[in-house]
Amino acid sequence: MPHPGQASRVATLEGFGAILLWSSTVALARSLSEKLGPSTGAAAVYAVGAVFAVFAVVRRKEPLRRLGRHPPRYVFGCGALFVGNMVCTYLAIGWAADRQQVLEVGLINYLWPALTILFSLALLKKQATWVLVPGTLLAFGGIFLVLTQGAKITWDSFSRNVTGNPRAYALALLAAISWALYSNLTRRWAGQDEEEGAVALFLPVTAIAFGVLSCLFDEPRKWDRSCAVEIGFLGLATFFGYVLWDKAMRRGNVVLVAAGSYLTPFLSTVVSCLYLTIAPESQLWFGCGLLIAGSFLSWRAVSDGSAAVEAAR
Repeated sequence: MPHPGQASRVATLEGFGAILLWSSTVALARSLSEKLGPSTGAAAVYAVGAVFAVFAVVRRKEPLRRLGRHPPRYVFGCGALFVGNMVCTYLAIGWAADRQQVLEVGLINYLWPALTILFSLALLKKQATWVLVPGTLLAFGGIFLVLTQGAKITWDSFSRNVTGNPRAYALALLAAISWALYSNLTRRWAGQDEEEGAVALFLPVTAIAFGVLSCLFDEPRKWDRSCAVEIGFLGLATFFGYVLWDKAMRRGNVVLVAAGSYLTPFLSTVVSCLYLTIAPESQLWFGCGLLIAGSFLSWRAVSDGSAAVEAAR
């Protein structure tokens, strides 16, 4: 068995690996939703991810016994949050009126890193200093600059857009809240003792949920070769991304990984600009600087309350 400190460092690096994989999600999910519809595209993506998950479980020794060792509140509670987050995220991206609105929806969805750190104060008994306030403000400012990409977005126009398409914005907010809760409750309920989490179970259930939704909605479903490539890549990124993130939340440095996840909107925007051939503005790089500064301050502002965490379990 690896040394606990070494295992924690490896799990933390795996969390950053998940962040890199997720950077492609918004661009490819929007591309797929325009061709297949959000439910159908997501069902195909998670079906691929589920295949890899089932294969990974079957090749291990005593797979069912491993899954059975997890506490029910982790399997059912975190499982519900996982599936709910996936449904809210893909529907919010797919139901955005246009690509400009996708950026606004993404702005709301990317509240989850800040919410993860804020929720950790209550759920994981972390302790914060006043530096958390400017750190969070800097990170939010960076997210705003990166995701707007030079577009003129005022409060009045933002309010008009929300009232014009409330379901997309509400789903994005629910996605941010559910993932922040999932990240913290995974650490609290699953703990660090088990080598593997229950993501291999969550992925097939998510695929089934999207399959049911695709039967309920009338979607374009215009299949082509690019769809197959995007589905295959997103399916792989989905499986490995969530497995790595699950390990990071259970065994890694939660605060460091959550702070580093502030970089996700920047990386996601870079990928979107390249994939969708959008010319980035200088504003993007300034936003990147704010994100890095905010992430560092947020990480430095929060520390462990280890005794309290153990008492809360």
